[in-house]
Amino acid sequence: MSKFELAVPHRIKPGKSVKLKDLATGPPAHISFGKKHALKRIAANAIEMAELAKKLYAEDTRSVLLVLQGMDTAGKDGTIRSVMRGMNPSSCQVSSFKKPSVEELEHDFLWRCHKVAPRRGNIGIFNRSHYEEVLVVRVHNLKPEARWKKHYGLINDFENLLSTCDTRIVKCFLHISKETQRARLQARVDDTSRHWKFNLGDLAERKRWKDYQEAYEDAIEKCNTPHAPWHIIPSDKKWYRNLVISELLKKTLQDLDPQFPAPEGDYDGIVVE
Repeated sequence: MSKFELAVPHRIKPGKSVKLKDLATGPPAHISFGKKHALKRIAANAIEMAELAKKLYAEDTRSVLLVLQGMDTAGKDGTIRSVMRGMNPSSCQVSSFKKPSVEELEHDFLWRCHKVAPRRGNIGIFNRSHYEEVLVVRVHNLKPEARWKKHYGLINDFENLLSTCDTRIVKCFLHISKETQRARLQARVDDTSRHWKFNLGDLAERKRWKDYQEAYEDAIEKCNTPHAPWHIIPSDKKWYRNLVISELLKKTLQDLDPQFPAPEGDYDGIVVE
C-alpha cells in the first residue's frame, strides 16, 4: 500500500448524521510523510490529471464537477491554484459564487449554477456553489425557513440531473478548526500585502461559527447521495488538504478512464501539402 493512500477524506455514509467537531481538521498522526513529499505527489498528480483531462475533452461525452465549500480562509482559492495547475484552460473552468447579482435574484436559486455547469468533455470547478442557499441564506435568515428547507430536495434533484447526464460530481467540504481560521485571519491583518483579502465582515461572519457548522452538518447529511457524495477534507494543513483533493480528483478521472476517440475515416495515404 502506498503511503499516499493514507491521504484520504472523511466520508459519511448516505443517510448518516455528521458532527463536524468529531472529525479531525488536520492530518492523521500516523502518516509517514510530510509537506515536501506531498508537494512532489501533487505535482506528479497534476501531470497525470492534465493528460486524463485531455482525453476527457477529446472524448467529449462526459464531464466532471468539483464543488468546493468551506468556512472563510478554508482555502478554496489555494486548492484550485495547487491542484488544477497544468490544466488546459479551454477544458477547465472555475465559477465563483458570491453575493447574487440583481439578474441572478430574478431567477430561481439554481439558475446561476446550472448555466455554468461543465459541458461534455470539461472539468468545472465551483468555488462556493448552489449550497450557499442553505448556508448563508439560512444563517442570515434571508428567506423564510419553510422555503430554504425545501431547497435540500431541489439540490438533490439538480445533482441527480447532472449525474444522469454524465457529469461526475465531486463535493469537498474544506474542514478547518476555529483556531486555524483565527490564525489565518490574523495573518491577513498583519501582512499589508494581504489586506485585500480581509474585510471587517469576516469578523462578523466568524461570530456565527456555530450557526455555520450546524448549517454545513445539515447540508452534508441531507445532500449526501451515492451519485454525489460529500468528502470532508482535513484542511488545517494546506499541503495535506491539497494532497487529499488531488488524490481524490485523480482517482475520479482514472475511474472514468477517458479515451481518445477512434478516427472516423481511413487516413491512410493522405498527404498534407
